[in-house]
Amino acid sequence: MATNLVNISSEAEIKARLEAERARLRKIAGLDQPDHFHRPVERAFTAEQRPHTTILFGGFTWKHEDLIRAVFQGCGYRCEKLPVPDVPAFQTGKEFGNNGQCNPTYFTVGNLVQYLQFLEKEGIPRQQILDNYVFFTAGSCGPCRFGMYEAEYRFALKNAGFDGFRVLLFKDSDGIKAASGEPGLKFSIDFGFGMLNAMHMGDVMNDLIYQIRPFEAKKGETDRIFRETVDGLCEDLKNRKAFEIEQVAPDWAKPKFKNNKILRNTFNVFGKWHEHMWGKDYLAALKTARAKMDSIEVDRTKVKPVVKITGEFWAQLTEGDGNFHMFEFLEREGAQVLVEPIATWVAYLLYQAKAHAIAKWPVNQPHKDPKWYEAKKQFANYIGLHKKLWGIGFGQKAWNFFYHRTAEQLGGITHHLVPQNELAELAHPFYNQYARGGEGHLEVGKNVYYTIHKMCHMVLALKPFGCMPSSQSDGVQSAVINKFKDMIFLPIETSGEGEVNAHSRVQMALGEAKVKAKAEFEQCLKSTGKTLQEIHAYMDEHPELKKPFYHVPYRPGVAGTAAQFVLHVSERIDKDTRFWKRSRVAGVTPQPVSGD
Repeated sequence: MATNLVNISSEAEIKARLEAERARLRKIAGLDQPDHFHRPVERAFTAEQRPHTTILFGGFTWKHEDLIRAVFQGCGYRCEKLPVPDVPAFQTGKEFGNNGQCNPTYFTVGNLVQYLQFLEKEGIPRQQILDNYVFFTAGSCGPCRFGMYEAEYRFALKNAGFDGFRVLLFKDSDGIKAASGEPGLKFSIDFGFGMLNAMHMGDVMNDLIYQIRPFEAKKGETDRIFRETVDGLCEDLKNRKAFEIEQVAPDWAKPKFKNNKILRNTFNVFGKWHEHMWGKDYLAALKTARAKMDSIEVDRTKVKPVVKITGEFWAQLTEGDGNFHMFEFLEREGAQVLVEPIATWVAYLLYQAKAHAIAKWPVNQPHKDPKWYEAKKQFANYIGLHKKLWGIGFGQKAWNFFYHRTAEQLGGITHHLVPQNELAELAHPFYNQYARGGEGHLEVGKNVYYTIHKMCHMVLALKPFGCMPSSQSDGVQSAVINKFKDMIFLPIETSGEGEVNAHSRVQMALGEAKVKAKAEFEQCLKSTGKTLQEIHAYMDEHPELKKPFYHVPYRPGVAGTAAQFVLHVSERIDKDTRFWKRSRVAGVTPQPVSGD
């Protein structure tokens, strides 16, 4: 009995000593009072600060950025776009940021730090920079490092000596707001519709420049005219007079609108919507832009492989060191680049919201497994789900309508948005559509879609080094390539280094695409029974064929622009019997296939 008491006493003493030692070590390590992480409180960006606060943003193409800046300025904000991120910006981002981030983080945060350092060198005091500048960027969540961007911005800014610099977030889950919740950046009707127009016009202009420039007759003409055109659209967005019902209403109705806030706001919403989408100033600006671009002379008989760009959102969009100047390189090598609009990403988010709502409804529905006779509960379940689906469906239709309407107003040759349902169905055997992160199933779906519909000769996927979602897609693509034997697919991981190696890999794949495009063109030309000289002779007699917005009907199964064009011109020649007889009498001789 005494022995047992001694053992119990010894064990208790040992435990007490262990606890004491553990407490001592925790105190030394500063863990005795754990300080849980709390999101830093953002300094407010208030409405009173708007007149002297400049909003900084970047990360898009120059077309998007110019148009977005015009919307900000038209709504009364001071706004400037950041320079295109370069390799020194990447190195700055690595210097002040955490290890293990993807290169869009390093490029964008380093670019911001470099710009703030430039302002300081120009003589602006650091405190004035902190007080009079804010940064506007996208935020998100999920299994991608994109969700860490906000924290990384703050960390790098603090390390660079700009602690307290304000960051405004646009999140796909909760729209535009400052982290403080203050109304410094207010989402108004004019701002919302202005941004909608800016994003759609930016997408369409970006698509057009890559369709027209490879075939321009005078080198450099496309870039010059597109600069002038975008400047004109920016002037319309910036200087457009805001619709106010109290100003346009007849005198007898003005007192009613002045005294009734609900009536005034209702008419203003619909009036602003109409003015932004169907207003005379807006439509006139689009008509002027179209006329300017249509003055460019093109020669669509140049045989060029069509390269479809996919991959991670930022890497497939930026036009600088962030993707090794890949679009410029492809055009120098004789390719036609088929870029991806931002509108596809928004359409994907809407599709995902709808698909996830349906998949989660068995869990989220208010009444679980109602009996067949419980009509009220069954109706509540039905209407609860379908209210969500109707709302998302309306958003999808409106988004597609206004995008394609903008495309039609600006020439009508822009590629249509790919149906999201079809992309999901094509990708699903290889990549589950509910797997989140990055572009999800889009990379696989677009690769299959553009291959089976023969809308390109090669698919080039651009993504940051170590991007988890894109790495998953690349692993799946091996199975995709094994099934579609004629597919030319090349993934390129981008970083701050390795441009020469990346260009070399693209050159090798592009060589195959060129052979494919040339064989397609020769086969189409041969099927017409005409020579290339006859095609050119007919083009000389019909100058409208040298206009960029001349509509060439699409033929399924033919990817190349030149191949599509000669088939169409051949049909026109067949209908023009006088030209056909005249050319045969003249004894036109065949010419070699034109290249670059």
